[in-house]
Amino acid sequence: MAIMGPQDIDEAVTATVSALRDVAERDWSVPAAGLEWSCHDTAVHIASDFVGYATQLTGRATDGYAPFDVVADPGTAPDGLIRVLEATGGLLSAAVFRTPSDVRAWHPYGAAGGDGFAAMGVVETLVHTHDILDALGVHGWQPPGHLCARVLERLFPHTPRGNDPWRTLLWASGRGDLDGLPRLGAWRWYADPIRSERLVLCEVSPVVAADLHGGGSGGFAWAEGGPEEGTRFAGGMVVQAREAGTYRPGWGTYAIVRASDRRAVGGIGFHAAPDADGEAEIGYDLVESARGRGYATEALRALADWAFRHPEPTVLRATVEHGNAPSHAVVTRAGFTPDGSTDDGVRYLLPRRPGAGERGGDVPGGR
Repeated sequence: MAIMGPQDIDEAVTATVSALRDVAERDWSVPAAGLEWSCHDTAVHIASDFVGYATQLTGRATDGYAPFDVVADPGTAPDGLIRVLEATGGLLSAAVFRTPSDVRAWHPYGAAGGDGFAAMGVVETLVHTHDILDALGVHGWQPPGHLCARVLERLFPHTPRGNDPWRTLLWASGRGDLDGLPRLGAWRWYADPIRSERLVLCEVSPVVAADLHGGGSGGFAWAEGGPEEGTRFAGGMVVQAREAGTYRPGWGTYAIVRASDRRAVGGIGFHAAPDADGEAEIGYDLVESARGRGYATEALRALADWAFRHPEPTVLRATVEHGNAPSHAVVTRAGFTPDGSTDDGVRYLLPRRPGAGERGGDVPGGR
């Protein structure tokens, strides 16, 4: 069932343009709060997102954005920019309304349907309107709370609940702190996370990985003791792969998020994309406070199921240290079988089942 739709875009645009009209006589050449763009350029950016998201849906994009840009005529005043926002917001609303429910289009934060792109459009207009208003001296603007709550539900499965949804959305987008949680150094939303009964696996993209590797939170609220050093090391592997030009979205690291309280409890992922023989190695770790509850097995099963929905892998591998009895139990419960031993530990493998992945699927990618 779709969480967001065209009516949410319309409501968000109505709320934001109403607030922006109140500051249309001010100087929009000043930098927007927290951004390198001016307020003028930030408004153009919102319009560009509206049009870009609409085009992804109407063009049924599968591997990137259509090669065009949105610009305002030279000398366009703030009131003209507000008209552009109204018009382009209407384009996205219409595209979402006309998009069949089974259509999915490419986005760098995961393929999404009309409801996903509706939520993305709402995020962009709400948080960037906040940036413009804050720069122009209007503090404490409050968009409709139910819009923020639905955006959090659709795109931020890793974000703690129980607080004011607007404050939570500002925190989730790196714009404030939240009841003991510091301002985020890196953040992103998740349009197409991997879900299991109790967990959500959120892909760690290169920017998020760099933050984790450098000692940050990666945009997650961690359970006590997290993240573990193994997760930070895995973040470094993602950064190295990006620098070497070998990074492939989907075939890196994921944060393991507990659905019940939205706390990250560990990391899991591939050491690299499948090689020429279709083999890919998986590693994982959990924070100590979350061990013994079956989370690692559940996450491993979910990631293996995701992998085999794609045509590349023929076998998944895992290496477990000889004395790590709990981890041996994890891979065994997930269906892996022993395949020899080295000084590093016991090798396990999980071959593709006959018929697995026949319908294929898109590896999460990005705009």
